[in-house]
Amino acid sequence: MSTITPPRAPSATGQPGRSVALNHPGGLLLRILLVVTVVAVAVFWWTGTPPTTGGSPGGALTALGELTGLVASVLVCAQVLLTGRVPWFERAVGLDRLVSWHRTLGTSVVLLVLTHVLMMILGGALLSARALWPEAVTIVTTQPEMLSAVLGTAVFVLVGVTSARLLRQHLSYELWFVVHLSVYVGIYLTFGHQIAAGAHFVGSPVARVVWVLLYAVTAAALLTWRVILPLVDVVRHAPRVTAVLPEAGGMTSVWVSGSGLGDLGARAGQFFLVRFLVRGHLVSAHPYSLSVAPAGDHLRFTVGALGDHSSAVARLRPGTRVLLEGPFGRFTAARARRPGVLLVGGGAGVGPVRALAEELRLRGHDVVVVHRARSAADLGLGNELAAAGIDYRPVVGHRSELGYDPLDTGHLPALVPDLARRDVFVCGPPGMVATVVRAARAAGVPRSAVHHEELSLS
Repeated sequence: MSTITPPRAPSATGQPGRSVALNHPGGLLLRILLVVTVVAVAVFWWTGTPPTTGGSPGGALTALGELTGLVASVLVCAQVLLTGRVPWFERAVGLDRLVSWHRTLGTSVVLLVLTHVLMMILGGALLSARALWPEAVTIVTTQPEMLSAVLGTAVFVLVGVTSARLLRQHLSYELWFVVHLSVYVGIYLTFGHQIAAGAHFVGSPVARVVWVLLYAVTAAALLTWRVILPLVDVVRHAPRVTAVLPEAGGMTSVWVSGSGLGDLGARAGQFFLVRFLVRGHLVSAHPYSLSVAPAGDHLRFTVGALGDHSSAVARLRPGTRVLLEGPFGRFTAARARRPGVLLVGGGAGVGPVRALAEELRLRGHDVVVVHRARSAADLGLGNELAAAGIDYRPVVGHRSELGYDPLDTGHLPALVPDLARRDVFVCGPPGMVATVVRAARAAGVPRSAVHHEELSLS
């Protein structure tokens, strides 16, 4: 662990970063684009399906199976693009919402793929007058690229099952991430079947070219923004760990410095996807928020010991190379529209709250920070907030000991009497965030003045 004195953070008065966008019409445009794409696929299916196909139950089921397969294929590309770090998408709606859409589409894709398989087997069985199992075997053994498609479908189901919240909470982030990456293998395995056996592609060279281009453009976007550009930034900025300092509550602050990091335009409250290029950290990138307002070419992340990876951060050494993706997020001072602002932080969420409080105060806002912790020893960064002259209100104690939740509808307004006149920013565990949002809304804070952002990418 380092004892190097970290660089001093100057006042945060810079201009909005490159990834900040408020009330961007792109969110609506993105939804419209997705709907139009699905409609276009449905039209393509309709015009390419012979009218006689619906003349029998077997033909109708087979045709519907083809439609569900086509829609599932398009949604897979949309899923990849949503979390492909495409700058326009992130500026339009924010990475946290893109991840939420990605999850929703993931469920839809798995259900559509399974529906596609079931309908194709059932429709084929009705047309050939065979039982379901013999028909399934016949399809796999006679149609081109079908065995690969079966394996790819199995991968989709595996990724979908391990992403379910009930199972996800029992998996480490690293294991989940590795399993999740296998979806690209699933996409590759199922693609050949679409081109070689898809009824709408076998006799249409133009349709095949368009379909190949769809996947090629998706792959190019993924490689550009998820692989090539981050590696270019590693070479250009050469970010390295310069200090690793312990904080209260088992948290660790990591200072990262590099040439030109200030040009990234990061803002207080935003986060980066951080990958430390050392054994034990190479497998996955984790979302870590800035815990001080960005200062020149220096960034600070304060990490809570929530798992194996975050706990191992405390053992990093100065000089460790870092791969940074970002900045991401719209949890910034630019969203505050009222003179008064309430910031509520808990756990590792106090990091972005601490950074945001600094910038909001410099902007002239009346800032109140409520810091929720189980004990006084868990008030990490609390000393910095108190020393900054901010109205700092620590709230300590287990709910079981207190006999109530100090942040709920009945108690948060008593803690902050003018709550209804403030913008509310909250960052912390999901349960705490939900409680504060309910309390703020019940106190009369408009929905547009309540701000929170989910950092989990799983």
